[in-house]
Amino acid sequence: MIDVERARRAIAGWWESSILPALAEYIAIPCKSPHFDPHWAANGHLDRAVALAERWCRAQPIDGLRVEVVRLPGRTPVLFLELEGRGDDAVLLYGHLDKQPEMEPWAEGLGPWRPVRRGDRLYGRGAADDGYAVFATVAALRSLREQDVPHARCTVVIEACEESSSYDLPFYIDHLRARIGSPSLVVCLDSGCGNYEQLWCTTSLRGIAAGLLRVEVLSQGVHSGDASGVVPSSFRIARALLSRLEDERTGAVRPPAFHAPIPPERSAQAEAAARVLGPGHWSRFPFVGGAVPLAGTDTERVLNRTWRPFLEVTGAEGLPAPAGAGNVLRPATALKLSLRLPPSIDAAAATRRMGELLEADPPHGAHVHFEPEDPAAGWDAPALAPWLSTSLERASRSWFGRQAMFMGEGGTIPFMAMLGARFPAAQFAITGVLGPGANAHGPDEFLHVPTAERLTGCVAQILADHHARPR
Repeated sequence: MIDVERARRAIAGWWESSILPALAEYIAIPCKSPHFDPHWAANGHLDRAVALAERWCRAQPIDGLRVEVVRLPGRTPVLFLELEGRGDDAVLLYGHLDKQPEMEPWAEGLGPWRPVRRGDRLYGRGAADDGYAVFATVAALRSLREQDVPHARCTVVIEACEESSSYDLPFYIDHLRARIGSPSLVVCLDSGCGNYEQLWCTTSLRGIAAGLLRVEVLSQGVHSGDASGVVPSSFRIARALLSRLEDERTGAVRPPAFHAPIPPERSAQAEAAARVLGPGHWSRFPFVGGAVPLAGTDTERVLNRTWRPFLEVTGAEGLPAPAGAGNVLRPATALKLSLRLPPSIDAAAATRRMGELLEADPPHGAHVHFEPEDPAAGWDAPALAPWLSTSLERASRSWFGRQAMFMGEGGTIPFMAMLGARFPAAQFAITGVLGPGANAHGPDEFLHVPTAERLTGCVAQILADHHARPR
């Protein structure tokens, strides 16, 4: 068994003396994911981030920890760690080091590449998504070794392509298959938490169907006073096409093909999460004064975010800034669409259906084209084994002092579906530090340091319980 108080003191000391300085150095590196930095190889920022983590891992006093940067031709690098354990079982632990882009402006005194510590918060891009993961994982292993608590053989994969849908990761999993083995447990530190007072375990992830909708009516812009009433508006056509996907009054997605039944267990977990979080589930978002969330109960909003499809327009082309917009009937409108999907929906089939609905029978004979992006599958966790259910509860009560909570996440972690298919017999412990206000992908991202410290201890507890479980 772990001596929790001894581990708590040690982990807190490592965070303050070693991990936070390394994270501050990491934040300063603009290591954007390949989708946001097409010249990542020449710029070298991803390599700098991986090298930083490699140096830190090599400096840890863990006998037998093997540290290697693996590089496949033309692909982003992977930091791969191996630590032998007792017995013939295996665990795979995961994190990533690539980042989302700046998304400026940030609050005064803050910036994406500027590490700033304010009380319990460390601000900067990537601190919580997902730079902390490699440091927390290795610190958890160190805490077990220092107390001579047995654990299975552990491999750690830290990729540099997650924010670009992990398109390189399957090649590395294949390349490292013999060294990874057949893990009976996968631990992922790249998810969210409903609050900072409990251990939150991710039970599902939505998938995504996305692409660019382009509507063209003219070969060039013309005077709006001369043409309006004769030439149809490309924006109006695009708006009408979107209504094929969603009800513009409620946001509900119309086609049944994008919906899936919600398992009773997930409904019950959503209800429990709603009781704990209350309005905090939605009030954490920065609503402007007077704005309110979608109608429904708190439980329904949890299910909306985790198990129901919703559409968002995330970008536009052909719309000049207001200051430079003249009286012109524009020739075309392009909208970047993101349709979140229930975890159990086939994302590839949904993307094809999305294109079919948008391109069919274009109004006014306009040229309508949908250019799909690569779909990302959702994921629904397998049923928890009794030992893992007990371990998660024990870890939460030992390190947070409250019960463990279970809830789906609205975002997509593409590699989870891939790992679920590769290791169908494995149990999954998916958790993270992205709680209220942490704002991954947005401005003012921060890491809640006490939560990261407690989560480090929880990982150690789960690894110890995994080794001690009944066989």
